[in-house]
Amino acid sequence: MSKPVIGFIGLGLMGSNMAECLQKNGFELIVMDLNKDAVAAVVARGATEAKSAAELAAASDIVMLCLTTSDVVEKLVYAQDGILAGIKQGAVLIDYGTSIPASTRKIGADLAKKGAGMIDAPLGRTPAHAKDGLLNIMAAGDRATFDKVKPVLDVQGENIFYLGALGAGHTTKLINNFMGMTTVSAMSQAFAVADRAGVDRQQLYDIMSTGPSNSPFMGFCKNYAVDGVSDLGFSIANANKDLGYFLKMVEDLGTRSEIAEGTSHNLQAAFDAGMGNGNVPEIFDYFLNLEK
Repeated sequence: MSKPVIGFIGLGLMGSNMAECLQKNGFELIVMDLNKDAVAAVVARGATEAKSAAELAAASDIVMLCLTTSDVVEKLVYAQDGILAGIKQGAVLIDYGTSIPASTRKIGADLAKKGAGMIDAPLGRTPAHAKDGLLNIMAAGDRATFDKVKPVLDVQGENIFYLGALGAGHTTKLINNFMGMTTVSAMSQAFAVADRAGVDRQQLYDIMSTGPSNSPFMGFCKNYAVDGVSDLGFSIANANKDLGYFLKMVEDLGTRSEIAEGTSHNLQAAFDAGMGNGNVPEIFDYFLNLEK
């Protein structure tokens, strides 16, 4: 599968750059997206637009999804003219989004009945890394299926992690995002509490950053809370969705995470306050104005 035909659905910021990277490396693409301008840009570089997910799947050796939610993925897979209806034996579906692991495993089992494979491969890093093929990719699924698509993953990513059985990629991504978004929320509230207490935010950063709490996330929080620069390209809306998925996963495992519940409560409150499009460190504004 050195030069498979690739069907790509989801041409947002990340997906568009991933598609461009594949095209620069000589892959034939068939694409779909609701954003016709995004489709036109990829078609202008030689891709073909599909009229349905079934048509795209029937013509593709690998189907790649870069979508927003598990619900969207399931609708595209199970629709009457969806991926499952068209996918051919031996093809592989790769889900690059952040999805609920139980949903991923269900889709994988249904694809297997048609002789097709699945890899869950959520991403780390930014759209700029995607354009240059420098993503971090957390891939999971049947080892033979992973080995089949790895040459393509190597084009898209600098660091490819194989994590085992299907669903382990999405599980790892959700754990990673739980840690990251909880850290950002806690640090943002620390700056807000300092401000209320009359402690200079810059001085707080100078002190905290000399100790073990220092991290890239602290830098992003300081950039917004102290300098007014919002440069962590991950929205409160996306963080809120991912924490919800993490809590669902924890529930499916028969346990709970009170820490995640607290983070989710804060993210949901900021989202409800109209802050969903802002980057996660902007939750500082929510904490700064929070009344008891």
